[in-house]
Amino acid sequence: MTEPEKRRPAILTVDDDPSVSRAVARDLRRKYGSDYRIVRAESGQQALEALRELKLRGDVVAAILADYRMPGMTGLEFLESAMDVYPGARRLLLTAYADTGAAIEAINVVDLDHYLLKPWDPPEEKLYPVIDAELEAWARSDYRPVPETKVVGHRWSSRSSEVREFLARNQIPYRWYTSESPEGQRLLAAAGSDGQDLPLVAAADGTVLTAPSDSELAQHVGLSTAPSEDFYDLVIVGGGPAGLGAAVYGASEGLRTVLVERHSTGGQAGQSSRIENYLGFPDGVSGGQLTERARLQAGKFGAEVITTSDVTALEIAGAGRTVRFADGTSVGAHTVILATGVSYRRLDAPGLDRLTGAGVYYGSALTEAPACADQHVFIVGGANSAGQAAAYLSRNACSVTLLVRGASLEASMSYYLIQQLAAIENVHVRTGVEVIEAQGEEHLEALTLRDRAAGTEETVPADFLFVFIGAEPRTDWLDGIVERDGKGFVLTGPDLRPEDAPSVWELDRPPFHLESSVPGVFVAGDVRSESAKRVASAVGEGAMAVMFVHRYLEGIDS
Repeated sequence: MTEPEKRRPAILTVDDDPSVSRAVARDLRRKYGSDYRIVRAESGQQALEALRELKLRGDVVAAILADYRMPGMTGLEFLESAMDVYPGARRLLLTAYADTGAAIEAINVVDLDHYLLKPWDPPEEKLYPVIDAELEAWARSDYRPVPETKVVGHRWSSRSSEVREFLARNQIPYRWYTSESPEGQRLLAAAGSDGQDLPLVAAADGTVLTAPSDSELAQHVGLSTAPSEDFYDLVIVGGGPAGLGAAVYGASEGLRTVLVERHSTGGQAGQSSRIENYLGFPDGVSGGQLTERARLQAGKFGAEVITTSDVTALEIAGAGRTVRFADGTSVGAHTVILATGVSYRRLDAPGLDRLTGAGVYYGSALTEAPACADQHVFIVGGANSAGQAAAYLSRNACSVTLLVRGASLEASMSYYLIQQLAAIENVHVRTGVEVIEAQGEEHLEALTLRDRAAGTEETVPADFLFVFIGAEPRTDWLDGIVERDGKGFVLTGPDLRPEDAPSVWELDRPPFHLESSVPGVFVAGDVRSESAKRVASAVGEGAMAVMFVHRYLEGIDS
């Protein structure tokens, strides 16, 4: 089935008499086949299965024609069930003259739109005028195709939130339905789900996934999850700005390059609602837009981008470097660039872990932003990411309160952002405070705050809490392989202590500026010790690391 055919609205006809069924479909196809897809069924059950398949694919049905007398399931019984799947479709009944009384009575029972007498010859007089009127009525309604991936889940479910975040950050269009909503109920029924094991994901091709893992989700929405080769010139671990920058420059300069990301490309920058101090974007750019452009650019030059692959080990054997994954597979390379970035620290206070995903969120505010309309939102953090989230959420929230442990924002937030927040009426900044408890049954309802100087406490109503409290590197898997500082950030070049050189550096030459204690393993971006922690510098380091990769490769080839 071609894509245009799938996306045309459907007209479904069902009649248990094969000759009548073919005749109806023939006449409909002759008049409407160029604009509508004609779907034919020969039983009520078969027709319901066709409707459910169309529903899961996100197609729409404009009209349904059903024969009144069918064994097993009458036309009226079928139309009543069809209403639950496609309430917006126009419903027509095909009847014999003797059944017109029952058809008229059924108008109120199944909200019938029209009935047609058999035979309908000539169709130009008895069939097409009726269908024309019904299709015009349908066209005036608001039932339109939803070709995106559809997600059905509980409103206050951590996993439902994670799935939506995964799709959003990987630029996969989707529609979100709560399991209690009418459309959510229809999708669950179409998938044969009792709603107990959620979230349910209906991919654009109609495939249904129940409580999928990130890897399963990635495969079904068309993302690559495994390298195509066993060995590369360059393996980049991490898909944030540094990793994407390295992928663009590595692939464009002829290196066989693969980028491996454990979740979704973009890193913390990819979660940002607006980056306004990045060179070349005077009006700002969202982290998602910047990430998607970089990913497409890397792909244009031939870099592979792999998602949902969790790197667990780095092995060194002579001139080869092997990157091992959590699923037991591995990939080899001449060189490796570590660009794993950092993760937001968890806030340690009673109630927060229990309410994570149910009003408490770490990092991105984009996915939950629509739900924050007219709500009281709190943000913990004093750096740019927290400020950008506050500015973005203030558009619809009743109030946004920035909670900062320090005495001011000046030490951690860019000046332009401080000025921007000061001009937004519903954004409030409270310094010298910390969250010490979160309350709520099914979702967040209140926060207890402590004034750090006075020692006083207060409990305030809260609907949402977003946490942006500093960064910690995820480098435990590198323990014993490369040298790290006391906080876990990877040491490179001049930051490797000269007195330790005999024990941590094996070559006669000094390490390159972005080279780790292992020759041929380079580091770029936030995971590098003493890095600038800015998007522009991360991209620059990714490009610079590729320059040192070339120097390293020239050295081992000479």
